[in-house]
Amino acid sequence: YYTSIPGSCNFETRDQEWTTACGLTQDTTDDFDWNISNGAVTGQTDPHTDHTPGKGQSFLYVNSSAQREGNRARIITTKVFPASLGVCRVRFWFWMFASRQTGVLKVYTVEEHGTDILMWSSTRNEENKW
Repeated sequence: YYTSIPGSCNFETRDQEWTTACGLTQDTTDDFDWNISNGAVTGQTDPHTDHTPGKGQSFLYVNSSAQREGNRARIITTKVFPASLGVCRVRFWFWMFASRQTGVLKVYTVEEHGTDILMWSSTRNEENKW
């Protein structure tokens, strides 16, 4: 659900309701989807909770192990955030277990004519933590 900050979400929603509750949508032109988990994803590399232990347990994830190089999973905000100077910030926590199947996590903004502008990317988080 949303917190007091516009556009923020902690993913503590029922099942797949996070898309509506968090103002996000799955990109229908991508290759696979983001899913919500509470730490019950199989494998030894999962985080057991989200980044706020004791306050929440849910987070979004993609399983890249079954994907081919170049496949994309993309979520998009359903709200428009107007351009600003020092007012609008994107902040999020992420966990990327480094393996051969790990891809690249990218954050884009979309300018008014629809062009994607890469704002940030990461290939891995070697520390295996949030």
